Amino acid sequence: MLLQRSVMRVARRSFSAEAARMIHSGGIGSAFEPTEAHAALRAMVRKFAEREVDPQANEFNRDERMNVPLFKRLGELGLLGLTAHEEFGGTGMDATSACIVHEELSAADPAFCLSYLAHSLLFVNNVARNASPEQMFKYLPDACTGDKIGGMCMSEPDAGTDVLAMRTRAEAVEGGAAFELTGTKMWITNGTIDGTTTGDLFLVYAKTGPPQDRGGLSLFLVEKGTPGFTLGQQIKDKCGMRASLTAELVFDKCRIPRENLVGGEGQAVKCMMRNLEIERLCLAAMSCGIARRSVEAMARYSVQRSSFGKPLKSFGQVQRLVGESYAKMRAGRAYMYEVAARVDLDKEPEGGNTRVDTDGVKLFCGEVGKQCADSAMQVMGGNGYVGEYQIERLWRDSKLLEIGGGTNEAHHKNIVNDLTRG
Repeated sequence: MLLQRSVMRVARRSFSAEAARMIHSGGIGSAFEPTEAHAALRAMVRKFAEREVDPQANEFNRDERMNVPLFKRLGELGLLGLTAHEEFGGTGMDATSACIVHEELSAADPAFCLSYLAHSLLFVNNVARNASPEQMFKYLPDACTGDKIGGMCMSEPDAGTDVLAMRTRAEAVEGGAAFELTGTKMWITNGTIDGTTTGDLFLVYAKTGPPQDRGGLSLFLVEKGTPGFTLGQQIKDKCGMRASLTAELVFDKCRIPRENLVGGEGQAVKCMMRNLEIERLCLAAMSCGIARRSVEAMARYSVQRSSFGKPLKSFGQVQRLVGESYAKMRAGRAYMYEVAARVDLDKEPEGGNTRVDTDGVKLFCGEVGKQCADSAMQVMGGNGYVGEYQIERLWRDSKLLEIGGGTNEAHHKNIVNDLTRG
């Protein structure tokens, strides 16, 4: 029993320095860390993840609570406005930097990272790429410090992948000086941060065109406390990502001034496309973080645990699970960082190689993350099946990354359409 508890303590250690060196071989100038700034960023975020994010992960996921004070620490580190321009309070870094941060945070706590993605990309980067200078000056500084926590509202009870089927409407009122927003949004990350009220800031997609028109989408900035904007419910008992709070948000004749319209009336699809590539790329980075942590855990466990008088690493079945997982993880990371190097956040989406590869990399890495977590659980047996080891949490968390931000089936369709377009 004492030996078993000792093995458990070893297997629960956050990271292996030797495994990390092997995983990140290449150093400055490699695709993983092209510059000294990227290497310094990874070192800083990994240190933060090891010391502050990893220790709290099981508790907050078990209790389905968001660690708001820890989230605000991301603002102190300059990470909440990572891709926003410095004049608006951001850090002004690139797509590769965003991938580094998401990979490192996800290796410690994917749920915490998901809340970070919803805020830093779905809100902050979206505003930074689509809003007017006046809107940026008004909303980005507080979002970059963490004084306000934001998200994005697109999905609805009857409209997920089929975005253009959304029913939320924004009707012009007061001679066009304002809009009345009416509808319900579902599965909203950071929709609540305390379980009782809404989050602070949201970008909300709504129809402004004719009701029968599948297009005609517009994008609006909506603040907490706006009359008619309420929390419908916190969505509890999720399979995974439990420390990232998900909510239903309700808009009942919610009056939005015209100055909160982002990108022009009927222009929301363009806004959506400008943000979609970096979202999918960083969801792939999250899967890579899960895969990397799973490989580290199963490799360590195969050394520490013995069966039939020999370490587990001596058995071919275990060698296959560890070896194939390592190869898949490395392939996923290489694909992800190669695509990241080609994504320019300040350029209009190409509609070519970058778009097809942000679909491709999320599709590939999503499956890799889930497969590696599953293999780690298999190597660790019963110990991998309990929360104490954290692998079962990574296993549950990994599934969302095959659904959120685009289902695998949507990626299949998009890839084929792009490859066969004349």
